[in-house]
Amino acid sequence: MSQNRNKIDMASRFRGLLPVVVDVETTGVNPATDGLLEVAAVTLKFDVDGTLRVDQSFAYHIEPFLGANIDPQSLEITGIDPDDPFRFAISEKQALHNMFTKIKKVVEAESCHRAVLVGHNAWFDLAFLQAAAKRSQLQSNPFHTFTTFDTATLAAVSLGETVLVRAVRAAKIPFDVSMAHSALYDAERTAELFCYVVNRQRGF
Repeated sequence: MSQNRNKIDMASRFRGLLPVVVDVETTGVNPATDGLLEVAAVTLKFDVDGTLRVDQSFAYHIEPFLGANIDPQSLEITGIDPDDPFRFAISEKQALHNMFTKIKKVVEAESCHRAVLVGHNAWFDLAFLQAAAKRSQLQSNPFHTFTTFDTATLAAVSLGETVLVRAVRAAKIPFDVSMAHSALYDAERTAELFCYVVNRQRGF
């Protein structure tokens, strides 16, 4: 491998954007009326040999905002009980403030100018983050307002699969179905899938 390839970094590889993998679990499918229950983010880092790997992970349990619609079918899918006191849930504002602060530090450390959301069907996660940030009156959202890196699309091109569990298994990444619909677990598997796709393009 060339010496220049060894020096690959986020800012040069992704044109100043820092990929951050995000997954949300929600009380429904409408970001305007339904609330966040969990949010997880995973940052990535290039090794000295140019291999992209998972770096930091952080996740929050969230109290649905006051007046949020709660769809029983969504709760059945996720298995989350919003009223469980042992979730130790915090407000949307606190969770997003903490998450955004951590991501902004990584953006700065990687000499990038903005984060870009990586997700499986990423439009869904971005829409919920934007709606929650607006409700919370947070002005410091580090994510690009419309650009995303969608692993459903990337997996369709690279692996011929669009469903997360099928895509990660096609990439030889272990996936425990019983752990699915946990924001942290899904975000970490999505991060591994994104790394797999990027690392296959190392001749870029």
